[in-house]
Amino acid sequence: MDLSAFRSLCTPSGQDALHVAEALSPREEDFLAHLQILERTFPREIARPALETAILRRKAERKFPQRAHSLYFTREALEQASSALISRYRARRFGGYEFLVDVGCSVGGDTLHLAEAAPTLGIDRDPLRLAMGRANLKALGLWGRVHLLNADATAPLPVGGLPPLTGVFFDPARRAAHRRFHSVRDYSPPLSTLFSWLPRVAGAGVKISPGVSLEELTPYDCEVEFISLKGELKEAALWFGACRTADRRATLLPGGDTLTADPSAEAAPPRLGEPGAFLCEPDPAVLRAGLVRTLARRLDAWQIDPTIAYLSSERPLSSPFLRCWPVEAWMPFQMKRLRAYLRERHVGRVTVKKRGSPLTPAEVQRALKCKGDRQRVLFFTRLNGRPIVVVTLPRITPRERAADAPGQ
Repeated sequence: MDLSAFRSLCTPSGQDALHVAEALSPREEDFLAHLQILERTFPREIARPALETAILRRKAERKFPQRAHSLYFTREALEQASSALISRYRARRFGGYEFLVDVGCSVGGDTLHLAEAAPTLGIDRDPLRLAMGRANLKALGLWGRVHLLNADATAPLPVGGLPPLTGVFFDPARRAAHRRFHSVRDYSPPLSTLFSWLPRVAGAGVKISPGVSLEELTPYDCEVEFISLKGELKEAALWFGACRTADRRATLLPGGDTLTADPSAEAAPPRLGEPGAFLCEPDPAVLRAGLVRTLARRLDAWQIDPTIAYLSSERPLSSPFLRCWPVEAWMPFQMKRLRAYLRERHVGRVTVKKRGSPLTPAEVQRALKCKGDRQRVLFFTRLNGRPIVVVTLPRITPRERAADAPGQ
């Protein structure tokens, strides 16, 4: 979709076409069939952008569950957009600021939450995305708190005459032509653009890829936060100036639980031991933030290998930052021995998890040839550098535990 097509979509006729397209509940794979239906009533220059928008709004429901059907996106803008939960969480860092600048605002996915915190200036060089951003903000009743500027983010930041307590949120492009950039030097504009802004603002936040090399961040005096959503690592953020509250942080959404580094725990040698009664896997945000030792100390747990992030304990650990499985047995890894062990116990279904093992789950499944009606979870890992397998029982959810309780 180009700017001309979007303007046509915003006309009364375009909105009628959009309503019809949304009523079709269209899917990407049925694009041509649905386009033919729309073209019976509307010209192609309206039917196509209406159908594209209807499809993107359906896809956007996962990121914007309550607002998707009021918003406009380009395909790439939706792919790059944060979920509303993450965006809203990040915007809270700017509570109390007098003015905010959203650099690389795109279609306004972050702008709409920043504008709820303070009056906001959105900057982007793409006229189409700015036009969509304007429509999105108007649809949500936020247009009076936002001004959008068509400008290149590599130009000097327009902060002259703004309040002292001004904050910046920076969302550089991390992909082009469907190619992801993992180095902050390849972002557009590069992360180093920040150096010219930071002396002129009170605080700043930057959205970056969670796969960033931490070594590349050495020149930046900032907090590094890794964010997971429902157990899946989604994003990382850098926080500067007054927005900075720690060195490293792992945050879990939607609950908002957060863990920061304990310097004494991180500096001390890891507590090591054989697998105990429970084996635990930290959340990926904890792993990426390098906070395994901090978490182990907080929960009085230990690692089974200094290079492996599994923790163990003699008691079940209740923490949002990890998941625990009851250990049935563990042994030095030999496929023949493991196969015999599982057959003796009539285990026919296994879930395979691994850290520090070259085996793939598919290889294990093929080699075991399990038969039976019982289930186990297998952890292929290392103990003091040697390969082991830990056999655990499936996790029991609180609801299942309550159903099995006496009197139920």
